[in-house]
Amino acid sequence: MAKSRARLTNDLEEHVRFESLLLDLSARFINLAPDQVDGEIENAQRRICEYLGLDLSSLWQLSAENPPILTLSHLYRPLGGPPIPEPMDATEYFPWCLQQLTAGKVTAVSSIEDVPAEAARDQEVWRHYGIKTSLGIPLSVGGGPVFGVLSFNTMRAERTWPEALVKQLQLVAQVFANALARKQAERELRESEAKLRMATSAAGAGLWILALDSGDVWVTPKTRELFHFSPDEALTYESFFKVIHPEDRERVHQSVQQACQSGEHLLSEYRIVLSDGKIRWISARGQPHLSSTGEPQRLMGVSLDITEHKLLEEQLREQYREIEELKERLEKENFYLQEEIQLLLEHTGIVGQSLAMKRVMAQVEQVARTGSTVLIQGETGTGKELVARAIHRLSSRKDRPLVTVNCGSLPPTLIESELFGRERGAYTGALTQMIGRFEIADGSTLFLDEIGELPIEMQSKLLRVLEEGNFERLGSTKTLHVDVRIIAATNRDIVRAVRAGKFRKDLFYRLNVFPIVIPPLRERIQDLPLLVWAFVKEFQKKMGKDIERIPNEAMEALKAYSWPGNVRELRNVMEHAMIVTSGTTLQVRPPTLDVAERSEDSWNLQELERRHILRALEETGWRVAGKKGAAEILGLKPTTLESRMKKLGIHRPKP
Repeated sequence: MAKSRARLTNDLEEHVRFESLLLDLSARFINLAPDQVDGEIENAQRRICEYLGLDLSSLWQLSAENPPILTLSHLYRPLGGPPIPEPMDATEYFPWCLQQLTAGKVTAVSSIEDVPAEAARDQEVWRHYGIKTSLGIPLSVGGGPVFGVLSFNTMRAERTWPEALVKQLQLVAQVFANALARKQAERELRESEAKLRMATSAAGAGLWILALDSGDVWVTPKTRELFHFSPDEALTYESFFKVIHPEDRERVHQSVQQACQSGEHLLSEYRIVLSDGKIRWISARGQPHLSSTGEPQRLMGVSLDITEHKLLEEQLREQYREIEELKERLEKENFYLQEEIQLLLEHTGIVGQSLAMKRVMAQVEQVARTGSTVLIQGETGTGKELVARAIHRLSSRKDRPLVTVNCGSLPPTLIESELFGRERGAYTGALTQMIGRFEIADGSTLFLDEIGELPIEMQSKLLRVLEEGNFERLGSTKTLHVDVRIIAATNRDIVRAVRAGKFRKDLFYRLNVFPIVIPPLRERIQDLPLLVWAFVKEFQKKMGKDIERIPNEAMEALKAYSWPGNVRELRNVMEHAMIVTSGTTLQVRPPTLDVAERSEDSWNLQELERRHILRALEETGWRVAGKKGAAEILGLKPTTLESRMKKLGIHRPKP
């Protein structure tokens, strides 16, 4: 009996001590300055946790976003633990608790192992942070909506939440809620006052009240400043009209009369002529106020100097007119540009207005009618075949078709028969006679593409044909004579190949009678807009689309790209863009190169090409030909890609 009485006495004393703590905490929030609320809340969290042996207390508040989210704003966690994300949204981490608390319910969890199944996410987070029990109390003021949550937790051991304790902590939550609400209200009031001060100061607003019965006008000092009235001058309705521009007086008078008669707002903009002769624009906004009999008694309003605004309007109108003129000019230039492209395509198939391309076209015109051998050099995709066709088209042999041989795409065992022909039975499998390309090109032009890939043993036979015009079909002793003009092309450094003994010096000199070097696209980037529109015209006919505009930012992005695949790569990019574009504005952007590929300045052109090809092969699973094969991605013929792979030492990895 004595023990029970002692326990009861001890519990009562404990209750009194805790009540004293709560009273002390509550007293500290009375007349508390807004900037001290957060610190006092965290201090109270600490003292309560220390007194009750709790390990963690957090306070969450709803944001002003729509929809609002509940974020952590105050935390007491002496034991530490895993880092807490910033911000920590209760919607994501404690969805079940949030649902209960926003409904105004207290959540008392004595063991996180006993929560319902729908609280699985909450349970997972509790375990992560080592929480064993939790008490959540919604925050609201005066029965209003819940705007936050106060929680207490244990991490070292589980505990129960007696009803008496919960009620005491609810009082703490109410104190916190009132303090936070007062802080928010005072902050909003200060912000509102600041905005009003800023608005009136920035706008230069002048207030006035017109007594309709006497015509007297009360004004603020700012109004006198706007209209250049003296500080002690008695003002009337007529005083204002003396300052208003003569052309605007009647219109302003009618606006005032209409507002007074209809009870509608006064809205008027007019000019005033100041004592120094300057003209300013004023905007007047007012509202009539009625007497007890319902008659208009006075007109209250505000006047603003809007001269700068009017000047800005005029500037904007002028700029708009300039924009319209520029738009019309650009449309005409665009039309002219497309006409130029059409003429270029019709005459040469080559697009370019840069100095470098003009030099190339001048060389084409110089050599076309001579019949001399031409060696065209340039990177892959620069348009070497187009130049060759232009030379042929301007030559006296234009009535015969241009014959093309890609020396890099033919196996060494077939090159001789392809060039010079073969007799039936010349070798196993030669079941029929075949006429070679030299015979087909008799009286015309033979274009030897990728001449640098020609095997060394074939180079001497080609040299004989170039020097004498004579050759024999494979498997025949009969000498044939042809009249063929040779145009050769290569993307290799042919001089280096000569020095390395991979290309005959005498053949090089024989081919290099009239060299033409085609610049890469990156060195004639000013031609890119012409090329882009040329490809647009080409594809819109095929696809039945009508492109009217290409955004400037898209064109600038294309110009900034290095174009390792040159014009051929650009053509593929444009074809893709035409496919995905649905409107009249072309949606185009350059390919995205590997960052490492962009930044490695020490790589030479050959290494860049090798990495470019390897990447395409890896992306396609080492599929060279066919739809979406590496050749299609790189804008190359499959045979050309195979030749480049062989040259660069690229081999399919063994499985």
